[in-house]
Amino acid sequence: MTKSTTEIGKELSERLNPGMEDTLNARYGHLLPGMAEGVVDFAYGRQYARPELPLRDRYLATIAALTAIGGQTKPQLKVNIAGGRKAGLSQKEIAEVIWQMSLYGGFPSAINGLYVAIEVFDEEEATA
Repeated sequence: MTKSTTEIGKELSERLNPGMEDTLNARYGHLLPGMAEGVVDFAYGRQYARPELPLRDRYLATIAALTAIGGQTKPQLKVNIAGGRKAGLSQKEIAEVIWQMSLYGGFPSAINGLYVAIEVFDEEEATA
């Protein structure tokens, strides 16, 4: 039997961002029932799980886009940097893609992105 995109998304999101669906449900479920499952299904089951682009490359693209958009994306950038590390990205690769965005999102966005990356790296070291 073929797995649904929701099942695929749950497996992938739990591997990369454990507890994310529960966190979204706790925060937003009373306002938007089904929102957390929708994020898991669409973002992880229908996008990140697509086989045509390796997961680590999808994370590079996501980190770049969130950096270029700017500071209001800090929570999502933090989650995606942590997910990118679990998908095999090195700290240097993440720093380089963030710095590359200084050309497209500007220096403030890139510097803010680097600040977020350092937060994630420090958290990794503290739990290692």
